[in-house]
Amino acid sequence: MASSMNIESGTMSDDHHDKGSKSNKKKPINWPLLLLNAAFMAIGVIGGPLLSRLYYLHGGGRKWVNTFTQSAGFPILFAPLFFLYLRHRSNPQSTHFFMESKLFVASAIIGVFVGLDNFLYTLGLSYLPVSTSSILYATQLAFIAVFARIIVRQKFTPFTINSVVLMTLGSVLLGLRTSGDRPAGVTGKGYLFGFFLTLGSAGLIGLVWPCVELCYAKATRVLNFTVVLQFQLNVAAFASIVSFIAMIANKDFQAMQRESREYGLGQTMYVVVLVAGAVVWQFSFIGGLGVIFCVGSLLNGILSAVLLPMTEIAAVFAYHEKFTGEKGMALALCLWGFTSYFYGEYQTNKKAKALTKEQADDQYN
Repeated sequence: MASSMNIESGTMSDDHHDKGSKSNKKKPINWPLLLLNAAFMAIGVIGGPLLSRLYYLHGGGRKWVNTFTQSAGFPILFAPLFFLYLRHRSNPQSTHFFMESKLFVASAIIGVFVGLDNFLYTLGLSYLPVSTSSILYATQLAFIAVFARIIVRQKFTPFTINSVVLMTLGSVLLGLRTSGDRPAGVTGKGYLFGFFLTLGSAGLIGLVWPCVELCYAKATRVLNFTVVLQFQLNVAAFASIVSFIAMIANKDFQAMQRESREYGLGQTMYVVVLVAGAVVWQFSFIGGLGVIFCVGSLLNGILSAVLLPMTEIAAVFAYHEKFTGEKGMALALCLWGFTSYFYGEYQTNKKAKALTKEQADDQYN
């Protein structure tokens, strides 16, 4: 797999900026690697919320346990990393395999924030249906656009602004009516609490992704997908440490034994739901980091928004959730916002190509 997708060859570093001055040139997109990571994102973005909600629906109630599953699947990354390490050892021209120390520190700090974000999302999901939570979480695109502008100097076009406004209106619309799709046993105040928790989670992850892109850009050595895997492993490990410490303080390990015995689907399925959730969520995060590596943080947010309708449909079919009028309007606004952004990017790229062609013609003449 590594050789067919040139995992080692798609690189990014400060050398690519001519050692001192930044270049406006974009690195070539490794399309097979980008598509693979987009597929990973699809698995995680659609499957992760469904499995987290399944935990709650049948008697699960430990918030930090569910938070832990969102990052605890990182051991699955050891397998591809071991394969890549053997490949590195067999290549006499290879120099560095492990990521540099400043990336290790940065990924550890980001991991702590991801752990907190996971908790906000998990707690919010305990008060909201999956479909509502997914629409709210899709507003991360708006937050990513704002933070990407500040942190990595992402261009802000009128289409981007329109997208931000539309997706924000969609989330506000969901908060205006709190009785149409409340899960059983959730009060109006609880619904609003979940609403703001999920929105806060979207804001925090919207800050995290541009920070990851900045870390990639500031790497001193050549950055390849092997380093991206190590970066994700470290992020997930530190996010898991946050959850693990909280689980100890909250005495969740003792409670899990009782909870598994009383779980509606049985003890075996209790373990299966948690383990499957850990693996599926890991696909989401490694896919997100991979998309940032291939293109940028804004595309990561865009793909999350694109996958929103699929999560909506899956939740309606899997859990028979109500698809209210407000939810439909919010979904339409989010999709309209995505379309606006995509059209704006198309126009920007079209103008850039025309300008490049015009400059090339001038040089030829």
